Order: sequence, then structure tokens, then C-alpha cells
Amino acid sequence: MLEHVQEANPSKRRASVLKFFRELPSQDEDGQVLPISGLWNTAMAHPNDPEFINLGIFECMASLIWKGLKNRRWLAHDQNIYIPYYAAHIIGSYTMNMEEFAERAVRAGVIPPLVELLRGRLTWVEQRVAVRALGHLATYPSTFPAVADHGEVLELAIQLASSSLEIVYSHFYQFVDRRLGYHCDLLTRGMGGVEMESRKAEEWASQLQCWSLQLINCFAFKPEFLHDICKADFLIKLPGMWGGLVNENSPAGVGLLRTICQSKIGRGHVANISGTIDALCNIARSSDDWQYMAVDCLIWLLQDANTCHKVIDKVAPTLIDLANISTLGDHKKLGDTIVTVLQECVQQNGSSRGAISTRTKEEIDELLRSKQSYKLEKNMPKEDLHIKQAAALVVKLEGNSMFSSGNIEGAAVKYSEALALCPMKSKKERVVLYSNRAQCYLLLQQPLLAISDATRALCLHSPVNRHAKSLWRRAQAYDMLGLAKESLLDAILFINECSQSNDPDLSLKQNKVPDYAERLVKKQMRAAWLFREAALKHGGVHCEGDASDAFGQEADDSEWETASESDAENDARGDADDENEWKNDGRQEDFCEKS
Repeated sequence: MLEHVQEANPSKRRASVLKFFRELPSQDEDGQVLPISGLWNTAMAHPNDPEFINLGIFECMASLIWKGLKNRRWLAHDQNIYIPYYAAHIIGSYTMNMEEFAERAVRAGVIPPLVELLRGRLTWVEQRVAVRALGHLATYPSTFPAVADHGEVLELAIQLASSSLEIVYSHFYQFVDRRLGYHCDLLTRGMGGVEMESRKAEEWASQLQCWSLQLINCFAFKPEFLHDICKADFLIKLPGMWGGLVNENSPAGVGLLRTICQSKIGRGHVANISGTIDALCNIARSSDDWQYMAVDCLIWLLQDANTCHKVIDKVAPTLIDLANISTLGDHKKLGDTIVTVLQECVQQNGSSRGAISTRTKEEIDELLRSKQSYKLEKNMPKEDLHIKQAAALVVKLEGNSMFSSGNIEGAAVKYSEALALCPMKSKKERVVLYSNRAQCYLLLQQPLLAISDATRALCLHSPVNRHAKSLWRRAQAYDMLGLAKESLLDAILFINECSQSNDPDLSLKQNKVPDYAERLVKKQMRAAWLFREAALKHGGVHCEGDASDAFGQEADDSEWETASESDAENDARGDADDENEWKNDGRQEDFCEKS
């Protein structure tokens, strides 16, 4: 291939490359993988360059995939096993940005061989690049119909999104000695050992799932496909498809749910799945990068008269906690939008018997009164506001005193009284009060109330979701409920905030992560591990060398630097179990704020 592209004469170069693409699929000599891997590099580096598109690269790649599918003897010879993977990857790279290129690819006949790869005719490695390429082709209005004409594509993508993690775990990750050599080479480019292979396999498994969801998402914009997508067993799994920490740039399951909820048909299906609504509420009250997508779903469900009455008792408490948020993602004045939506729900459904529970209506009414108080405060004399502030401070200090003496219930009551007195515009003071009350609820074993208060503190804080102590308290509360992903994200963000904090209670000593935070992150990384369910189903991890547990390999050295010896001594808890360790860590390290 090199001699073809290095030809100085443009006319001769064009004729040479054109001949190469036409003749390559019919050739059987050794060494074909080398020029194709070179084309792969070119496609990755210059995906918008039309030269090879005009010379027939799509026709060539489609023919090579067909050859690999039909001629297994050729596929097994030399290094030809790599060729279908590279060919599908090249198609995906050249179609990811340019609709014109996608149209050329469709005319070249790339879809049928890609669909065969998607069906699993080879292995999961080829499925990954096939679903990537089909996802790009389905993105464009002009080429989507060609993808949709293959009726099995949507069903195959749904199956792959649901089973991709188990497929990669059982076919690659679980047994080190059974891993296919070319899989290992593609994963690590020959640069790593078993540990890197395993790490890259987790990343590729996440991509396989997320790219399957991206392909489904293209269908979800078309109402005629929603009934096939919105099966109950699939909808309830969607919020749990999150890409993991290895693929944080994909909105994954919540992104697809957001697309589904833009449609009346989709909202009707989602509103009937209680577990999906619960999961959306958890994502909306988390530090997930895609939090705003979950909030969108909840708002749209409430704005739809056909779904509002089904979900309002679950959704309203979450949105009430978020009502003081200012900006989130592209949303400006999101809190005002939430208040308006909740108010309209009460007005439209309040007269319908049983449409809104008494408790929900009372909570919404309380929110509306607080907003009215905020408006009234704008016309209140400054002296009166200072008096209210001073009174709230006195009561808060009484709460701090009770907390220090061990009267946790009494402290919670005092913080509630202080919140009632504290001016709505005194956001910093209200952040502290909500966060302190959240700590009380943690110690009183009321994690739902702790999550609610910590979320309110995080929404009031500037910047949003960056109040370190509230993040830590919510991480602990989510841990109590067994919500590993939400706890993990909050704990990681807590550590990040500590690294930037000037607060002596929070700043990291000698840039070391505190033991209590390190332990929680480790625990949740195991619990939220992408392969956890597959490992449990298939009997854990079996690999050579030092054994690892069923939740992934653990090195002796922590991913985080361990705390200093003095920290470890201060944090020692004897033989307490894990659950009590978190409670005790909270008591020692996360005391109520005095400011």
C-alpha cells in the first residue's frame, strides 16, 4: 500500500490506489493485514479526507468482511483474522463525521456485512466495531432508512446492549488462559500483559454497550420503533447501563431514556415502570455528569397529563430537593422551571381525587411558600433580615452544642428551626444548615432524609454540586441504601473538592487521600464494577497467578495513595465491621460545620 500512496504523480497515484482497492479482496497472498492496518491508521487520523472514499475504499472493506465471513480457511490463514475488524473500523471512522461519506458507504453495500458481524458471526470484538459503524450510519437522516430496512438491526442492538458485559466477561475476561491471541493484540497493540488486557477489555465492553445504546437511540427518535424499544425488561435495565468510570463521556442508558421521554408514546411506557422512575430520581439527585438528562425526563413526565398522575408522588420529592438549583448543563434557571411545573401539577391534578397524595401536595405547598418568602424578603428592611439571620445563628449554635453532646435528634430539630428562621437569600448559611441536618439524619439511620438535605445543600452551593461535606454525607447515605454508583461518584467528587479546599478540616494532608474516603471508594468500585453481575452469574474470576476476588483484580497497592500513619492511627476502629466503620468515620471526620 505504501508504494501506491507515495507515487508522486497524482494521476498515477490515483490509478494505483484504485487498482489496489479493486484487487485486494481477490488476493490470497500473505501480509494483507499490514496495508489494511495502515488504512486503519489513516482513517483514524484523517476521517474527513475524501481521497480514499472516491477511490473505492468502502467497496473494498465490504468485500473483505464478506470474504472473512464466507471463507473461514482464508480467515484462519496468516494474520487474516484481523482483517474484518480493521475493515469495519475503517468504515466506522470514515462515516462518523460526514453524511456524504455515509451515503457513499451505503451505496457501496457496507450495511449487509456489518449486520452479519452484528449478529455475532465472528466474535464480540467485531460486533463492537460493527455496531459503531452502524450507529454512525443511522445518525444521518439520509442513511437511517437503509439501516432500518434491515429489520433485525434494532433487535440485535437491544440484545447486545443487554448482554454485552456478560459476553465480554465470559468470552474473554473470565479465563486468562482461553483468551484469543488476536483479541489480546487488538486490545493492547502488543504493548501490555494480562492486567492491561483486562483493563482494556472492561473499556471495550463498556463501548460495546454504549455504542449499542447509541444505535438504539437513533431508532428511538422514530415513534414507529418505540414499542419495540420500550419493553419493560429493557426499560428497567437502562438506568443501570452507565458506561462505568472507563467511559464517562457517554450518556449511555439515561441518554436513551431522555430520547424516549421526549415522545408521548415513550413517556407512557416509562411511567409504568416504577423501578425506572426510582432510578431516574437517584440519577437526578447525584453528581452524575448526566444528571440534567434525568431531570429532563422527570420534568417531561410531569408535564404530560397522561403520565403526571402516575409518577408525581415519586418524582415530586426529588424535584423539590432540586428546586434551588440555578444552572445545570444547558439549563438556565432550572429551579424556577421546576417550581412552575410542580405548581401546574397541583393546579391541574389537585381537584382529581387520589391524583396527588396529601403528603406530596403539602410538600409542594411548602416549596411554593418558601418561594413566596424569597420574593417578600426582597422588600424587607435590611435590619429585619439581620435580625432573622442572628436568630437563626443562635438556634444553629444550640444545635451544634446538642450535636457535640450526643443529642442528635435534638440537634436535627434545632437545625430545622434555624432553617425556618434563616432568610431564603442567605444561601451560604442554608447550605451549612441543610448539610448539618443531613449529618444528623445519617447518624439517626435515616439515609433518605440525609440524601434529601445533602442534595438541597449541593443545589444551593456555588458552584452547584461542589460542597465537599455534603458530597461526603450523601455518599455515605447512598452507601446505606446499597446504591454503589451514586455513592462512588459523590465520594470521588468529595476527594476532588478536598484536594482544592482551603478548609483545614478538608484539605488533604501531604496530598494523601484520607483512609475513610479511600475505603469507601474501593468498596464502591468493587460494588459498581461493570462485570460484577456477570462475575456473580459465572462464578467469579478465574485467572492465573495471584487470585483476585469475584469483583475484579485488586493490586496490593491502592489506586489512591494511602493516608499518613497518623491519619491511620486516628481512624483506627478495631474490629468493627464495614458498616460501622462508615458510621464512625462520619462521626470523627465529618463533624457539623461551625461557620
